[in-house]
Amino acid sequence: MKNGSQMIVTTREASIASYCSKNQENVYKLKGLAKKDALFFFTRKVFMENEYLYRQYPELVEQAEQILKKCNGLPLAIIAIAGFLTNQPKTVTEWRKLNESLSSDLEVNAELDTIRKVLLKSYDGLPYHLKACFLYLAIFPANYKISLTRLLRRWIAEGYSTEVRGKSSYEIGESYLMDLIGRSMILPSWRSSHSRKEIDSCQLYDIIREVVISKSMEENLVFRLEAGCGLNSPVTTRHLSVGNDWNGDESEFESTVDLSRVRSLTIFGKWRPFFISDKMRLLRVLDLESTSGLVDHHLKHIGKLFHLRYLSLRGCHGIYHLPGSLGNLRQLQTLDVTGTNIIKLPKTIIKLRKLEHVHARGVGSNDNCVNQEYPEEVPKIMRSKPCILTCSSVGFCVACCAPQLLKDCMDIDGDTNRRGVCTTCCCSYMPMLMTRRSSCGVGVPRGIHRLKALHTLAVVNVSRRKAALREVAKLTGLRKLGVTGIDKSNAGELCLVMGSLSCLQTLLVQSEGMPGLSGCLDGLSSPPENLESLKLYGNLVKLPAWINGGLKNLVKLKLRSSRILDHDAAIQVLGRLPNLAILHLRKESFKGKEVHLHFQQGAFQTLMVLELSSPGKFESVCFDKGAAPKLELLQYYDQPKAEVVVSEEDDNQFEQAPSVWLFSGLASLGSLKEVLLKGDNYKGDFVRNLRSQLESNPRRPVLKME
Repeated sequence: MKNGSQMIVTTREASIASYCSKNQENVYKLKGLAKKDALFFFTRKVFMENEYLYRQYPELVEQAEQILKKCNGLPLAIIAIAGFLTNQPKTVTEWRKLNESLSSDLEVNAELDTIRKVLLKSYDGLPYHLKACFLYLAIFPANYKISLTRLLRRWIAEGYSTEVRGKSSYEIGESYLMDLIGRSMILPSWRSSHSRKEIDSCQLYDIIREVVISKSMEENLVFRLEAGCGLNSPVTTRHLSVGNDWNGDESEFESTVDLSRVRSLTIFGKWRPFFISDKMRLLRVLDLESTSGLVDHHLKHIGKLFHLRYLSLRGCHGIYHLPGSLGNLRQLQTLDVTGTNIIKLPKTIIKLRKLEHVHARGVGSNDNCVNQEYPEEVPKIMRSKPCILTCSSVGFCVACCAPQLLKDCMDIDGDTNRRGVCTTCCCSYMPMLMTRRSSCGVGVPRGIHRLKALHTLAVVNVSRRKAALREVAKLTGLRKLGVTGIDKSNAGELCLVMGSLSCLQTLLVQSEGMPGLSGCLDGLSSPPENLESLKLYGNLVKLPAWINGGLKNLVKLKLRSSRILDHDAAIQVLGRLPNLAILHLRKESFKGKEVHLHFQQGAFQTLMVLELSSPGKFESVCFDKGAAPKLELLQYYDQPKAEVVVSEEDDNQFEQAPSVWLFSGLASLGSLKEVLLKGDNYKGDFVRNLRSQLESNPRRPVLKME
C-alpha cells in the first residue's frame, strides 16, 4: 500500500498467516537467528554490554555454544536463558550445570518459567489426536533426524493414524505431521536432491524437546532408559527407548520398567539379549534400526510377539537370516531389513496376510556383473562347481567349529555361535558361490502373491526364480516395486508386471552386466498411468519408446549405467515430460567419445533438480534461454582421475578437471538457487567461470563445494 496503514500479524500457525492474506508474497516465515547473531544477542544480554566472548571469556565459549545450540536460534529461548545467567557467576562450572540440567531447570526455575509457559501453551492448544503424536517424538535422541517414512509407519502401527473418509492412514499421518510443522512444533528437513517428497525428515527443537520429554514422562507415554536414570520402583510406560549410553544389566532393565505395559521398544546403541522379554506380550513396534551387536540367534524368540505390527532391522549388518517363526506375526504391517545381509525371505512370510511394506536389500552402486566371471589367475579346474563346493564346505566347516574365525573374517558385529555361523554359510554364502549370481535384492518364496495387502516390495531378485515375476504381477495393490536380475529370459514377465500393476507409483529396475536392459523393456505398450518415480539401472543403449508421451505423471527419473548412444534424442524426449521435477543422470548414463547435452528453449518446463554424476565423457552442457525455467539446484560430480588436494580458498589447487567451458547458459536460469560441486576434481579456471556465470544471473545463485 502506497498510502494508508499496514497491519502486521504474528503467529506460530502457518494456516492463520495464510488466512490473513490472500497474496502469499505477504506471508514471511521468520527464521531462527544465525549462529553469529545469536551469540551477539546472548552475550549482550548476559553481560549487559557488547563483550567479545572469545576474547574476554574464552573458557565460556564452548558452554555458550552448547546453550545456543539447544535454543535453535529462537529469540525467546535465548533471552530467557541469558536473563537467568545474568545473575549467575560467570564460570564454566555454573554454565555447565545449566547445560546438563536444563530440562529440570525449565520446571523449577522461575526465571526460565517463561519458556515453559509459552511451550506448554502451544502444547495445550493442540487437538487431542496431535498431542500423542507430538509427545511420541520424545523416543528419539537429541539432534536426531527422524525419517518421515519411519515415523509415519510407526504412527500407523501404534494406531495414532488410521484411515478416515477414504484417506489412507499414511495420508492422515502426513496431514498430522504437516499440522505440527505449521504450528512450529517440529523442525522439518526440506527436500533433498534424492527425494521427490517435499520433506525427508524432521526433528525437535532442542529447547522444545526438553519440555516434550518432561510431559511424555508425566503422561506415562515415553520413558528413555539412559545412564544414571535409576528409579526406586518400576516405571509404567507405553513406549520404551534405550539410549546408547545405558550399560545396565538384565535385573536393572526389568526392575526399572514394567515391561508388560510396553507397546514399543526402540534401541539406540548396542544390543543386549534380554531386551526382548517374554513379558512384552503387547509389543506393537520393535525398532532396532542401526543397532550394533545384533546377530541371527538373538531373533529366535521373535515369533512370540504376536501383536507386532512394525519390525525394523535396518542397518543391522550381523543379520543374515530371518527365523521361520516370523510367520507367527500375523499382525505385522511393516518389515524393514534394508542394510542387512539377508538374501532370501523365509517361506513362512506368506502367512502374513496383513503385511503392507517389505523393504529389503538394495541394489548397491555397481551395475556390473561382478560374480559372472572368475579372475584369469584362478585355474580352470578351480572354477568347476565340484571344486567350489568342496573348498567352500571345508572352509565353512572350519568356521562352524570356530565361530570366532568367521566373525573376524567377515567383520560380524555381535556374539556369534555355531548355529548362527552354519545358517549364515548355508543360507547366504553357499548359494551365492554356487550360482555365481548377484547378492543384490532378496529372493521371495513361492506363494508371495497371497500377500494381497502389499503396497511396497523392494528389492526382489528375480534371477533366482523366474516365476516370482508372474506372482508379483498378481499383487495389484502394489504402489512401490523394485526388481533386480532382469535379462532377456524374464523380460516378458517384467513387461507383464508393469502392465498389470495399475496402481504402481514407484518402480526400480536393475540389470547387471551385458547386454543388461537392452531390449528388455520394449515389450511394454504403455507404462502404469500413475507412475511418479522411475529408476532404470543397467545397459539400455536407448530409451524405451513408451517414455515418450507415456509418463504424464512422472516426477522423478534416475538413470545409471544406461550407456545411451543418441544423446540429443534422449534429452529431447526427457525434456517433453510434462511433470518431471527431479532428474538424476548417474554413472555412464551416456556413452560416446564426446557427450554434449543441449537443454533447448521450452524444454524441461517443470525441472527443479538436475544431478549430473559421472554420466559420461562430458564436453559441454548448454542451457538455452527459456530452458528449465524452474531449475533450482544443479549438482555435478566428476570422477577424479588422480588424488588431488584442494581447498575452497585457493582455486588454483584444482587440477585434472573437466573443461573450463563445460557449462554455459547458467546466467539465463531464472530460478537457479544453488550449484553444488561434489568431489575435488576441478581446476581454478573452471570454478571461476562458474562463479562468473552465477554472478551474471539476477538471482545470484550460490556455488557450493563438498
